[in-house]
Amino acid sequence: MRSEKFQNEVDLKYKLYNSIFLTLPLDGIHGTGILIPILKDSCSKGLDTGKSPVEIFENFFEKQTSFRTEKEQFDFMFRVIHYIERQVVLLDAVEDAVFDKMNDLDGAGSLKALKAEIKELGKGEGFKRDLEKFAVRVVLTAHPTQFYPSTVLAIINDLIKSIQKSDLLQIKLLLTQLGKTPFFKKERPTPYDEAKSLSWYLENIFYQSASDLYSELLNNEELSDEMVCPTISFGFWPGGDRDGNPYVNTETTLKVAERLRYILFSNYYKDLRLLRRRFSFKGVYELIVDLEEKVLKALNKSESGTGISVEEINISLKKIEKILIEEHDGFFLDLLKKFQNKVKLFGAHFASIDIRQDSRIIKTAFDVLCESSPVINKQIGDLSMENLFELNGSVTSIQTDDEVSKDTITVFSAIKEIQERNGESACNRFIISNCQTSVDVARVFAMAKLCAWEETLPLDIVPLFETIDDLAKADETMRELFENKVYYQHLLSRGKKQTVMVGFSDGTKDGGYFSANWSIYKAKENITRLAREKGIVVVFFDGRGGPPARGGGNTHKFYSSLGNNIENQEIQVTIQGQTISSKFGTKASAKYYQELLITAGLGNRLFEDRSKQLCLKDKEIMETLSQYSLEEYHRFKSSDKFVPYLEKMSALKYYGKAKIGSRPSKRKASAELNFEDLRAIPFVGAWSQMKQNVPGFFGVGASIKRLKDEGRMEGCKSLYNNSLFFRTLVENSMQSISKSYFSLTEYMKKDEEFGEFWNWIYREYQLSIDMLLEVSGQKEIMELSLELKDSIHLREEIVLPLICIQQFALMKIREMDLSGNIDQNKYITLQNLVIRSLYGNINASRNSA
Repeated sequence: MRSEKFQNEVDLKYKLYNSIFLTLPLDGIHGTGILIPILKDSCSKGLDTGKSPVEIFENFFEKQTSFRTEKEQFDFMFRVIHYIERQVVLLDAVEDAVFDKMNDLDGAGSLKALKAEIKELGKGEGFKRDLEKFAVRVVLTAHPTQFYPSTVLAIINDLIKSIQKSDLLQIKLLLTQLGKTPFFKKERPTPYDEAKSLSWYLENIFYQSASDLYSELLNNEELSDEMVCPTISFGFWPGGDRDGNPYVNTETTLKVAERLRYILFSNYYKDLRLLRRRFSFKGVYELIVDLEEKVLKALNKSESGTGISVEEINISLKKIEKILIEEHDGFFLDLLKKFQNKVKLFGAHFASIDIRQDSRIIKTAFDVLCESSPVINKQIGDLSMENLFELNGSVTSIQTDDEVSKDTITVFSAIKEIQERNGESACNRFIISNCQTSVDVARVFAMAKLCAWEETLPLDIVPLFETIDDLAKADETMRELFENKVYYQHLLSRGKKQTVMVGFSDGTKDGGYFSANWSIYKAKENITRLAREKGIVVVFFDGRGGPPARGGGNTHKFYSSLGNNIENQEIQVTIQGQTISSKFGTKASAKYYQELLITAGLGNRLFEDRSKQLCLKDKEIMETLSQYSLEEYHRFKSSDKFVPYLEKMSALKYYGKAKIGSRPSKRKASAELNFEDLRAIPFVGAWSQMKQNVPGFFGVGASIKRLKDEGRMEGCKSLYNNSLFFRTLVENSMQSISKSYFSLTEYMKKDEEFGEFWNWIYREYQLSIDMLLEVSGQKEIMELSLELKDSIHLREEIVLPLICIQQFALMKIREMDLSGNIDQNKYITLQNLVIRSLYGNINASRNSA
C-alpha cells in the first residue's frame, strides 16, 4: 500500500526537480548525473539477485561506462556521492515545502484542537491552572549527526520558497548553486563552530516560531500575561557539554554565552526599530527610542555591567503599554504584546547553556581539588554523601597539569560569571552523566560551593541515569538525596523542584530496545511516586536521539502515552542531529512540533485517560517482554564476534575520522575498541550505515516469540490494543526495520569469520517482522503510517548507490587487511570513500544516529 497524498505532493515533485538536477553540468564532460539512474537500477537488481556490491560495480563499469582504470572508477564514485548528497537536500526541501499539505496543522495535537476539547469538556479552569506551571524545554545538542553548514541551510530555505511558488527557473539556479557549494570542511569543527551553526536555528527559526506559538497560547480573554509562565524555553549544549569532549573548556562556554546574548539583542534591536516606525505617538515615541538606544548599547557592550537588563526592558515596555492603553486607545498594542512575549521567553540569554560532565571525570577533578586544599582535607574524613554535603570553605587555587580536571573545577566560576552577565537562567544546570550513586550528586554540590558559591547555590544538579542497572536503582539514589537535610534545603531554595535526566541512547546500547524503554518507564514511575511522597516536583529531562534506537521516532505519541503515574508538569527533551533540521528547519514545522509537545503534556494533565494507565496484567506482560529481550540482547552483545564485527565489517571506526562533529567517537583515546567507551551515536550509526539497525529491533522478535510459545500471545495483543505506550514502541521499532535492508550485506553470510553472526542478526530481523505483524494485526510493516513509510522508501531508494559504494569500499579494505597485501594509496582512497559516504546516508535517514 502507498499514500496517494505522498505520491502527488512529494514523490512527483521530487522526480520532476531531480530530472532537472541530474542534467546540470556540475562535473564537466563526465555526465555523472545521467548515469546515476542506471547505477541505481544496477544496484537494486544486483542485490536482489544476490550479487555483492563489488560484483555490482565490476559489472556496471564494464557494461555501462568507459571507465577502465581504478582512478577513473574511484573518481566516478566520489562524484556519485557528491550528487546523492544534494539529491537528499532536494528531497528535504520538497518535503518541507509541502509541510502544511502533508500535516493537518489544525488537527489532532494542535492547540486549536486542544482548546476546542477544553471548551467542550469544560476544562477551562484546569487549563488556566496548568498554564501557571506547565512548560516545554527544547534542548539543542551538538551531537555529530548533522553537517549542513549555514551556506547550505540558506540554500535549502530559498529552495523551499521557490518550490512553493513552482518557480522552475529559480529552482534550477539554486540547484546549480547547491551543486557547487561544499557540504563539509576539511577541518573538524570546534565546539564554538557547532554553537554558531546551531544558533542559526535560534535566530532564524525559534525566535519567531516560539513567540508566535506563545502568543497563540495566550489568545484567551480569561488569561493574563502574569498567569502564564514562559511555556516554551530552550536549552543549549554546544559549549557546555563536556562529556567525552576534551575540546570544550570554560573559554568556549563563556564565548557561547556571549554569542547567544549578542544574537538575541540583535533580534531585539531589529524588532524595536520596527516598533519605532509604528509608535510615533506623543509620550510613546520618546520611550521606544530611548529603549532602542539602550538595547543597542547592550548589543555593542565590550564589558560586563554596561547596557540594559531584562528588568529594565520590561519596565520600559510596561510604561509604553500603560500610555498606549490610557492615551491612545490601545493602538498597536498587539505589536507591543508580541515583543513583550519574546522578552519573557528569551530574557537576556536566548537559551540556557547546560553544563554536562561524566561522573568519573568529576571524581578525578574533585580529588585534585582536595589535594590542592589542606582545608578540605581536614574536613573530609570519609567521602560519604553526608560529609560531602557538609563541606564548606573556598578554594582559590588548584595544582594540576590535567586540563580536563582544571576545566571541571573552573567551570563553576564560569557559570557564576555567565549568570552575572546574562541572568541566572542563562546557565544554571549541571548534568552528571553516568550518575550511579547519590555521592556523584553530593560531589558536584560540594565543588560548586567550594569553587563559586559559599551561600545559596543558584544551580540545579541533574543526575543522568543511563544504564539498565542505574535506572533500576534510580529511585533509591534519589531517596538518599531527598532525605539529606542539606540537599533538601537546597531543593527548597530551587522551588522544591528536582530535574532528573534519563538517557535512551546509552540505555538501548546497554540493554536493548524493549528493556531500555521499559526500564526508563519504571524509573520514572518510581521516582514520581517518591517525589510526591516527599512533596517535591520532579521534572524528567529525556535524552532522546533521532532514531527509535535512541529514543526518537514519534515523540508526540510517546509523551501522549504517559499516564499520570509519571510526573508531567514539564516536558524536557534533547533535539539533535538531522532531527533539528527535519523537524525544526522551517518556522512552520518548528511551530507544529513545539505545539505537539505542548498539547501532549497539557492533554495528559487535563484529561484523565485510563487507557494510559497500565493494568497489573499489562505490566506483567511488559516486564516479561523486557526481561526476555534483555536476555537475548545480552547473549548477542556478549558474543566474541560482537565488537570485532562492528570494527571490521561496519563503518564504525570511520565516524571518528569523519569531521562531522567536535567530539571524539570514543570516551577514551585508547587504540583498542572497547564497548563500554563507545559512544551511542557511532554505535547506532554504524548499524544504520550497514542498513541493519540492530539497536531498534534486536530482542524484540525473540521476546514476543517466547511469550507466544508460552501461550501468552493474546496478552501481548491485548497490551498492544490497550496501551498507547506499547503501540508507540512497536511502531517506532517498525521504523527501524523499515530502514533495514539486509540484501546490501548478504555477501557477509559467506564470510568465514562473521557468516554465522550475520545470519543470527538476519534471523532476529525476520522474526521481529513476523512477531510485530502478528501482535499488531497489521499485514505489512508501517501499514498505519503510509506517508512516513513512503518517505523512508524514497530516501532509501535515493541513497542506494551511495551505500553500495560504502560496502564496496569496506569489502576492498577487508580484502587487503586479510591478505596483508596493502596498496597504501588505494587503501587511503577506499577509506575516504567510506568517510564521504557517511554524510549523505546520515542526512537521508533524518534520524539515523
